[in-house]
Amino acid sequence: MASQDSFGAKSTLEVDGRSYEIFRLDKVVGDGLDVDSLPFSLKVLLENLLRTEDGADITADDIKALAGWDETAEPDKEIQFTPARVIMQDFTGVPCVVDLATMREAMAELGGDATKINPLAPAEMVIDHSVIADVFGSADAFERNVEIEYERNRERYQFLRWGQGAFDDFKVVPPGTGIVHQVNIEHLARTVFTREVDGELLAYPDTCVGTDSHTTMVNGIGVVGWGVGGIEAEAAMLGQPVSMLIPRVVGFKLNGDLPEGATATDLVLTITEMLRKHGVVGKFVEFYGPGVSALPLANRATIGNMSPEFGSTIAVFPIDQQTIDYLRLTGRSAEQLALVEGYAKEQGLWHDPDAEPRYSERL
Repeated sequence: MASQDSFGAKSTLEVDGRSYEIFRLDKVVGDGLDVDSLPFSLKVLLENLLRTEDGADITADDIKALAGWDETAEPDKEIQFTPARVIMQDFTGVPCVVDLATMREAMAELGGDATKINPLAPAEMVIDHSVIADVFGSADAFERNVEIEYERNRERYQFLRWGQGAFDDFKVVPPGTGIVHQVNIEHLARTVFTREVDGELLAYPDTCVGTDSHTTMVNGIGVVGWGVGGIEAEAAMLGQPVSMLIPRVVGFKLNGDLPEGATATDLVLTITEMLRKHGVVGKFVEFYGPGVSALPLANRATIGNMSPEFGSTIAVFPIDQQTIDYLRLTGRSAEQLALVEGYAKEQGLWHDPDAEPRYSERL
């Protein structure tokens, strides 16, 4: 993943005595380039291109096109986006592992080293869709249901267990742990991702694609991610970037606070109705303004989760103190919390209530 680094963006960030290699967005300067006023989501995509620039799939011209984004234009510029990780749920994920296993078998038959076949992007599979409530109304119902679950799917789980041990960068979350999106925001999402590459510890925004349309729930904690089909997820897992047009971005301004008696459901359904009426299919939706700070993370995740209902690709919230508080509440390490805050502030990804980023459309 060696970057060409045409803009000299590679730099070091010190957080609590640890050094991280980062690609600085403020190094992308030039005529007609205005990174500072880009929407949060496009800054995340810009960092992605900076870090993965290889002169072939991703060029300096691609980076300039995104940094000089014309918010009024119809999308026509294609970019290659490389998600930090792939998240799969049970049924669509199993074929991906089967394909990897088949590739290993073919490699062995050709006399090669089968252990070289691995996911190139970290892949995480959450077994959630298959849990059935056979037993209910008793104190041991949960334990019994999980036992029955393992008996019923023994062969499949043995295979996935083998996969977790055999492949690098492949993690399986067992049944009975929770719904994939809940597990994603509570445990798997990093908000800022770290990975060792060529002996250097890289830090960059956590991004993901998932094999479920409601992957967008993770948008609530500042992670740009959306649902894709099994083929695209498998391609991303094997290191292929996701080809996409630079999207139009709809800014949804939040002011004030929820009135007493209004629930999260009222808020989410109102936003959904407004976005459906406006028309956001295939666009990025991003929330900004002073009201964002007053919105607890549970509400943000619920709004993100509704993205497929109003048709946007994502419905994302920037990183702020609420994000940090939630990461702390869900048991993330002090080191991770410091990194998320330090990185977001350094890269202009920390929420500024007074900022008015450039948007294609506003609500």
